[in-house]
Amino acid sequence: MEKILYPIDETLSDVKNKKCPIIYAMKILGSKYKLPILWYLHEKNSTRYNELKRRIPEITNIMLTKSLRELERDGLVKRKILKSSPPKEILYSLTENALELLPAMNEIYAWGLKNMEKLQN
Repeated sequence: MEKILYPIDETLSDVKNKKCPIIYAMKILGSKYKLPILWYLHEKNSTRYNELKRRIPEITNIMLTKSLRELERDGLVKRKILKSSPPKEILYSLTENALELLPAMNEIYAWGLKNMEKLQN
């Protein structure tokens, strides 16, 4: 993989005005459950709410709903209602914008796996 160097000095000079790309990305992705939600949504073309809830057992319904709404607002998750009468059948999937994050998420996964293994040895 070709290593790309980013102009750190330029981004750090304007952190106050929130023009730093890292701060921008972390504002969108930085909550505890957003990356795991995106990670599990990438496993299938679409996922039901309860399936997602089972994949992240420690997440509360309130936090899952809040995170999904924020990810939808930020253009990373699509929400599709299949049945309008109760019980509603709602599917969630990744947008094209979110799919662009998958290489970075794969790197984070690999880094996490490597460091978890170091702790176990």
